[in-house]
Amino acid sequence: MESTTERRKEKRLRYHWPIWFAEDFNGLLSQGQMVDVSSNGAAFTCSANNNCSYPGQSITTRFSVPKFDGDNSFNMASFTRHGHICRVDDINAYTKRVAIQFSEALPFKPGQQAESKTKCSEMLKAVTI
Repeated sequence: MESTTERRKEKRLRYHWPIWFAEDFNGLLSQGQMVDVSSNGAAFTCSANNNCSYPGQSITTRFSVPKFDGDNSFNMASFTRHGHICRVDDINAYTKRVAIQFSEALPFKPGQQAESKTKCSEMLKAVTI
C-alpha cells in the first residue's frame, strides 16, 4: 500500500453548489459545480469548452458557502473572489476539474466549522443542488 503525505494546511468543506466564473466579470460568465472549498481556495468542475483552460490564468469567481451556526442550522454566505488557476484536470471529454487559489482568504475556515464529518454531510444534503 502506498502512503501519501497530506500537504493541505486546512480541512476542506466538500459540497455541490453552483459557482460562476470568468476571466473578466464584465463579460460572459460560465457556471461550474463546486467540489470543495477552504479559506484559501476551491475546486470546481466545469464544461471542458468553458474558458478554464490553463494554470496561471486569472479568474474571478462568485459562489456561496454554508456557514454553520451553533444550533445545527446554517446560512449561505456569498463571496466574490479573484484568484489564479493552480491546476486543471481532465475528468473526461466533457468535464474539467479546476483548482483556484484565492487572492484574498475567506473570513472563516469552511471545513473546520462542523463538529463532525457525518453531521456536516447530513446538513449539506438539504442544500445540494
